[in-house]
Amino acid sequence: MPRSDCHPQMAAFLDLIAYAEGTKGLGDDGYNKLVNPAGFFQDYREHPDVLVRVNPTLHSTAAGRYQFLSRHWRHYQAALGLPDFGPVSQDTWAIQLIRERKALDDVIKGRIPQAISKCANIWASLPGAGYGQREHKLADLLAKFTEFGGVLA
Repeated sequence: MPRSDCHPQMAAFLDLIAYAEGTKGLGDDGYNKLVNPAGFFQDYREHPDVLVRVNPTLHSTAAGRYQFLSRHWRHYQAALGLPDFGPVSQDTWAIQLIRERKALDDVIKGRIPQAISKCANIWASLPGAGYGQREHKLADLLAKFTEFGGVLA
């Protein structure tokens, strides 16, 4: 399924986030993925808002390629005029979060360590996130970024 039309550096960074979140290549390239250990959702009209028991102490409504929480859906749907929870809307939302963290310029210019650091509080799988979940190593993510077509500064 094609991603939104965006800068090649941003496309590589979105792939990096999907890889880190464990959704890349699954189902509709992660766009229909519920948080692990759950499977997939079928309806893109809305965020699926399925509460999943991830482990004995963690429950999550994370869904989609970038594992968005349902509690943020209505805000971003209205703010960005998202028609649905489909792939283009998910990409648009992810790019907006990157913009809000002031990491957009870092991504475009290949300053990926800085972009990852700025976005770590959004995506638990990024190094330094501090959510007590598995965090990827920066070196591994930088290698993935270039594998996905990105160019480092």
